[in-house]
Amino acid sequence: MSGCPNFGRKHQLFQVRPFQKDDRDDAQLGCNKASRGDILYGEYLQLDKVVTAQVLQSELQGKKVHDEHLFIVTHQAHELWFKQILWELDSVREIFIKNHVRDERNMLKVVSQIQRIKIIFRLLIQQFMVLETTTAMEFFDFREYLSSASGFQSLQFRLLESKLGIPESQRVPYNHSHYRDNFRGQVGEALTRSEQEQSLLQLVEKWLERTPGLEKDGFNFWGKLQANISKGFDSEMRKLEQSPELDTKEEKMEDLKKQKAVFASLFDEKCHNHLLSKGEKRISYQALQGALMIYYYREEPRFQLPFQLLMSLMDIDALMTKWRYNHVCVVHRMIGSKSGVGDSSEYHYLRSTLSDRDKVFADFFNLATFLVPRKWVPKLNPSIHTFSVTAECCDSSYGSSEDSDQDCWDKEGR
Repeated sequence: MSGCPNFGRKHQLFQVRPFQKDDRDDAQLGCNKASRGDILYGEYLQLDKVVTAQVLQSELQGKKVHDEHLFIVTHQAHELWFKQILWELDSVREIFIKNHVRDERNMLKVVSQIQRIKIIFRLLIQQFMVLETTTAMEFFDFREYLSSASGFQSLQFRLLESKLGIPESQRVPYNHSHYRDNFRGQVGEALTRSEQEQSLLQLVEKWLERTPGLEKDGFNFWGKLQANISKGFDSEMRKLEQSPELDTKEEKMEDLKKQKAVFASLFDEKCHNHLLSKGEKRISYQALQGALMIYYYREEPRFQLPFQLLMSLMDIDALMTKWRYNHVCVVHRMIGSKSGVGDSSEYHYLRSTLSDRDKVFADFFNLATFLVPRKWVPKLNPSIHTFSVTAECCDSSYGSSEDSDQDCWDKEGR
C-alpha cells in the first residue's frame, strides 16, 4: 500500500459539512434589486427584440435550412459592431470639429477611441471564421431566399466609409451604376448627408496643418529639413566620388540620384498639388509637412500621442483591407465567380475594392518613403522649442543646442 499519510481519508479541502443556519456565507450578502421591480437584464438590453430578430426565410417557405440562422446572426453581429464603430467615430469627429483636440486629455480620448475601432475590426475579421463553417452546398440550400438582399446594401458600412474619408470620386461603380443609387428615401438622404459632413480624414488634415513648428518665422521645420537633406545628399555624393573604384560604385551613384529625385518631389509643392488634384494624394501639402514632423519627432513627449494617432489610422486602413479580403474569400468559396444575390457581380466587385483607391490614409503609409538618417533631422532645443508640451531635456539622438545642426556637419568636416 502507499505510504501517503492521507491515503484512505479525504483531504480537508474536499470534506463536505452540512450547511448550518447560523453559518455566514459572504456569497449571499446583498439584496436582490430585481425583486423590488428595478429594470432587469433582458429589459435593459431589449433582448426580446434582439433574440427574436432572426427570421429564417427558408422556414417561412416551409423548407427550414439550419445554417441560415448562423448566416443571419453573423451579419446582424456585424451591423451591431458597425454601429459601435460609427458611435466612436462620431465622438472623435466631434472633438476635432469643436477644436477640443488642443487639450492633451482629449487627444488621449481620441487615440483611445480610435484604438477601440481597431480592436473591433480585428474582431470582425475573426467572425468570418465562424461563417466559414458553412459549406458552399449548405449556403446554396438557402441562397435563393435572400432574393435581392446583398451586403452591398449595408447603409452603416457605407456611412463608415464616408465618415472615415473615402471620397465619392473614388467609389467603385456597382453594376455600372453609382453606389448611392442602391439607397433611396431616408436611407439615401442619410448617406448624402454623411458625404457633406467633414470626414475624419479632412479633420485630421486641418489638425496636421496646425502642427507647431511649421511656422517659417518660428522653428521652420520644413525649411531646415530641406537644407539638411540637401547637405546630406551632397555629402554622400562626395564620399562616393572620393571612394576607390568599386564594381558597385556606379550602381550606388545611380541609386543615390534616384533617392535625391524622390526627395526633390517631396519639396515640390506644385507636384504635390497636381497629384492631389488627380486623387493620388489625399492631404494638403502643409498637412503632409505636419505628418512628417510628427513622424520624425515621435520620441518627443509632445509628439507621442499624435504619432500614435497616425499609426492607429494606418492600422484601421490595413484592417479594413484585411476585412475586405476575408469577405472576398468567403464569397469566392461560397459562390465561386458567378453572379451574387440579386444578379450582382459580387465576387468581382468585392475584389475591385482591394486597391489603394479604397485606402483612406494612404498618405501616412507613404511617410516611410521619406525616412532619413537621424543626423539629417533638424535638432530640437527643448528650452526654446517647447511646442506646448515637450521634454525638459533633449534626447541624445537629437542634440541639445540651437546650433546643433551646424555642429553636426562641422564635426564631420562637411
